[in-house]
Amino acid sequence: MVMQECFEMRSPFRSSYVASLLCAIIASAACVVARADTVVRPGVEVLIEQAFAPLAGKRVGLITNPTGVTSDLRSTIDVLHGAPQLKLVRLFGPEHGVRGEVPAGEHVTHFKDAVTGLPVQSLYGRTRKPTPEMFDGLDVVVFDIQDIGSRSYTYISTLALAMEAAAEQGVEFVVLDRPNPLGGVRVEGRPLDLEYRSFVGHLPIPYCHGMSVGEIARMINGERWMADGRQCKLTVVPMQGWQRAMLFSDTNLPWVPSSPHIPRAETAFFYAATGIMGELGVISEGVGYPLPFELVGHPDLPAHEFAAELNRRKLPGVQFQPYYFRPYYGAFNGQTCAGARVVLTDPHRVALTEIQFHVMDVARRKLPQLTLFETSRQAMFDKVCGTDKIRKLLAANRPLDEVLASWRAGVDEFRDRRKPYLLYP
Repeated sequence: MVMQECFEMRSPFRSSYVASLLCAIIASAACVVARADTVVRPGVEVLIEQAFAPLAGKRVGLITNPTGVTSDLRSTIDVLHGAPQLKLVRLFGPEHGVRGEVPAGEHVTHFKDAVTGLPVQSLYGRTRKPTPEMFDGLDVVVFDIQDIGSRSYTYISTLALAMEAAAEQGVEFVVLDRPNPLGGVRVEGRPLDLEYRSFVGHLPIPYCHGMSVGEIARMINGERWMADGRQCKLTVVPMQGWQRAMLFSDTNLPWVPSSPHIPRAETAFFYAATGIMGELGVISEGVGYPLPFELVGHPDLPAHEFAAELNRRKLPGVQFQPYYFRPYYGAFNGQTCAGARVVLTDPHRVALTEIQFHVMDVARRKLPQLTLFETSRQAMFDKVCGTDKIRKLLAANRPLDEVLASWRAGVDEFRDRRKPYLLYP
């Protein structure tokens, strides 16, 4: 789910059984290949149709991972490596690595790719921003990674830092665009306060930004968000067929797990709904169980009362089912948690990010002794929120309406600000 900072608090797999179980889930999520009626073509397929014109005759570096595939699951690595129009000379690995072999939060190392023999440089270890040596001898760097539409997912931080390095080194930058699985309409959560900039929140955008990666790249360049106001020579190869109202299920594209805890495209919705809360480690968000981010619970919660109170709030597009679960790792490892399963009844209407604040509010009412904020975890909560204002309001027991008003601040202004950079209707 992408990121040291966003997942450094989560424990790795504790047993071969758990590893096998989750691998089976991930495998099943990835095995559905795009049907013949695929309605969206990702940027890499448009690039192929263009006979690789933006890369013709150039030495190419590629930032990618297993999500960089065509609709029939051919790796972008293999596509570029086999293209006679260009020379692929170097790969760059974000969090989880080029081939997806690295668990969440663990550093990616430099090595040679076993399939192509190409050198792989790590962008998720001591080095997050490519060094001049990493781009030495390259004419162009290509970015092809599936994002999940939430600011704290580290792939867009990697994008921003790589663009900055390209601008500094005079290297061209090409983004092969992909759908935002949450769609292009949803914008939620106040834009990040740059005082809280980190690798899980690098750009001054809302938590759910409603943009494709290509559109984000255009905004980074156009708003001069790189160091010293630089701009890079940017080309976005757009998708064909994508429209803003589309969710990933509307595209008929296959979903490749974008990280170990995002096995299905739908999980991107739940990540936005509970992931910020999960950083506190006080209420389980289901990570460590086969329904990551779809569950909320605590060993001492009364599940039926808890779910009933959430349902009484009549939040649009969501219902809560009483649920019991025992995480195999992570928060409350081995303990039975009581709580609720988050059931999205209308993904277009639900205010995803606000669900977790309602969960926290109801949990605290049911468990008055619950301490939401401990010093060791609050810094990460502030980073993913992009501000300390939300934590301070919650810690002061301010009314939830006041918390939500603060969370929504700046969203309308951002919608207007992003308009010049949008590529799709």
